[in-house]
Amino acid sequence: MMNELLAPDIETLVKENKYADVVQFLSAHHPTEDAELIADLKPEEIRKLLKNLDPQAAADIFCELPDALQSDTAELMSQSELTTMLEKLPPDERADLAKSIPESQLDAVLPFLAKKERDEIKELASYPEGTAGSVMTTDYIAFPELLTVQQAINRIRLEGAQKAAVSLIFMLDTERKLCGYVTLEDLILAKPLATLESIKKPLVAEITAEADREEASYKITKYGLIVLPVVDDTGSLIGIITHDDAMDVVEEERTEDMERFMAITGKHQDTSYLQTPALTQFSRRVIWLIILAFMDFISGAVLQSYQNTLSTLMLLAFYMPMLTDMGGNTGSQSATVIVRAIALKEVGPHDIFRVIWKELRISLMLGVVLGLIAFLRVELTGGSSVIPAALSLTQIGIAIGLALAVQVVSATIIGAVLPLLSSAFKFDPALIASPALTTIVDITGLLIYFGIARAMLHI
Repeated sequence: MMNELLAPDIETLVKENKYADVVQFLSAHHPTEDAELIADLKPEEIRKLLKNLDPQAAADIFCELPDALQSDTAELMSQSELTTMLEKLPPDERADLAKSIPESQLDAVLPFLAKKERDEIKELASYPEGTAGSVMTTDYIAFPELLTVQQAINRIRLEGAQKAAVSLIFMLDTERKLCGYVTLEDLILAKPLATLESIKKPLVAEITAEADREEASYKITKYGLIVLPVVDDTGSLIGIITHDDAMDVVEEERTEDMERFMAITGKHQDTSYLQTPALTQFSRRVIWLIILAFMDFISGAVLQSYQNTLSTLMLLAFYMPMLTDMGGNTGSQSATVIVRAIALKEVGPHDIFRVIWKELRISLMLGVVLGLIAFLRVELTGGSSVIPAALSLTQIGIAIGLALAVQVVSATIIGAVLPLLSSAFKFDPALIASPALTTIVDITGLLIYFGIARAMLHI
């Protein structure tokens, strides 16, 4: 709330070119809060503001800005401004920025960077988006295990100030392969002449650079790690993924899953809702809606094929919304539970029959309860409706209740199976399950509803 109140004042000061006042205000806050306050400024205004800040403070705020805004702002920077920014950014942020700016601009800046920084950019930028390598940093401490504790402490004093993770020190064997770790606390409590090998601890987890970044965040969360080491095919340490970067991945993946569950396609944009162009939002929403619109033609065709049944007993039409709603709700519940279980690696495609059996038992209990509610509703509220002389209200109530119960069972099984099948074929379960689920459940529900009504009521 405070940021919402202060942001307009910041914008006013920037437009009046009172950058000194803005700098003084921002210096008293955390870079994350500063980034939120200036995120609604134009890229050129942000560029001018960053020029007035201390280079390290500017870099700290810059890396907290949305990626798209970083890229737009960097493209306006002069060669010297961009060089300074790249020098001050952490290795992983530096590589991300390098990938987002035009190649010609990057080529103009690279010669002015130190060789170590150029090599880091090329290495980190080489990993495809979505991999563990794309979110790792080379800011770590690793020592040969034959060093003494005192030697390690002396080297940490020299190197630690420039590293992202000082609390964890990785051990390398004689072949420079990752073989364990020690904590800073271990070093402080150990005897100075003891070797690192004598106090090292076995690794809890590691990951390859080519692995999915979700796997990395899963391991960090599962084992409660501060950092996760990243190794190459030979077992050599090439980087680390920090806990805060893993949490960023978790947040981004959750947002993407939420959007895909709501039939929003494309890559998630980290720009705010108001800053995202309407055309972009349109293009991400329209694709699945068109697909589902065509699929809804099938629902219309099913209804049309049963128009004689409806004309004979109009009472059936009054309970169609209840049928479709309950089918959609129970199917969505099942799909949500299974998608979450897949994400947590609690189930996989190989568990499909176990999942079906469990969801079948759950859906039968739900079906009995909801079917009974539908029957009672017909009995209590259907008396004023016109029904054929050959039928009784109780018969109609039993048919509608049974149809609803069968629909609940069907929708629940479909909701459970769709994500598992999507996962088996390497599709995103969230993307496939939800958009397709509602339409499929509607179609099957109508077939079940009118099929049971015809069979039991002979209409």
